[in-house]
Amino acid sequence: MDYTVFLDFWFRDRPMVERVVAAAALGLRRIDVWAWRQQPMAELAAECRRLGVAFTSTFDDQMGSLADPGDNERSLRAWAESLEMAVRHGVEHLYVFSNQVESVNGQDWSRRLSANYSQAEQYANLLSQTERLLKLAEPTPVTLWVEALNEFHIQGGILVHNHALAADWVRRFNHPKLRMVFDCYHQQRDSGNLLWGLEAYHGLYDVVHIADTPTRQEPGTGEINFANLRRKLGELGYDGLVGLELYPSTSEAEALDKIKRVFPI
Repeated sequence: MDYTVFLDFWFRDRPMVERVVAAAALGLRRIDVWAWRQQPMAELAAECRRLGVAFTSTFDDQMGSLADPGDNERSLRAWAESLEMAVRHGVEHLYVFSNQVESVNGQDWSRRLSANYSQAEQYANLLSQTERLLKLAEPTPVTLWVEALNEFHIQGGILVHNHALAADWVRRFNHPKLRMVFDCYHQQRDSGNLLWGLEAYHGLYDVVHIADTPTRQEPGTGEINFANLRRKLGELGYDGLVGLELYPSTSEAEALDKIKRVFPI
């Protein structure tokens, strides 16, 4: 296993590019960022190369909603741009969500659909668009990571909002370029059943995101029993990534020390 750290959550007292240096100084050799169009991607990629840090992932906050037939042209255009960016800057993975999320007055909302489509129509469109995305991704080294987003704090409805739906999405294609993210924070907020889910969906996910609830901080700050989750992953022989998509409750060094006690690598 290896850690990958989300720079939007860590080292927030300094500019984004300097956060790569701070992560490397703590021994973190993989980084992720949100919303690539808002980031200094060329500078981040150059710093990663200089320090020998892998650029694990990002996503496009303007990708449109795959569930919305009215967004099809926009989504394909945005995804072509995202894949070109990822290849150019050495980003290994791009996140895939069923719906675009937008912030309105500090509240996250899913983007309003262009018409009153049923859930069945939305899911059929999502699958059709995913087939097109995979054709775009196949000639590249980039893998797509499907992530379910919880409806607890994202208002307006998310089509794929739990791991059962994310797993169904991935299983329907059985494609090496389409994998799943097991996000403990989102799953606990939406459906729970973390231990059951880790076992049921083992083999579909390449990364497990750890963030406690309701704090979205490191293990030990909330209600999730991460020691049991780590034990289950050991039983399953999991050897993928551990995503640190969390806010350190104190210093980054102290948070990482707590993480290492529960998730030694």
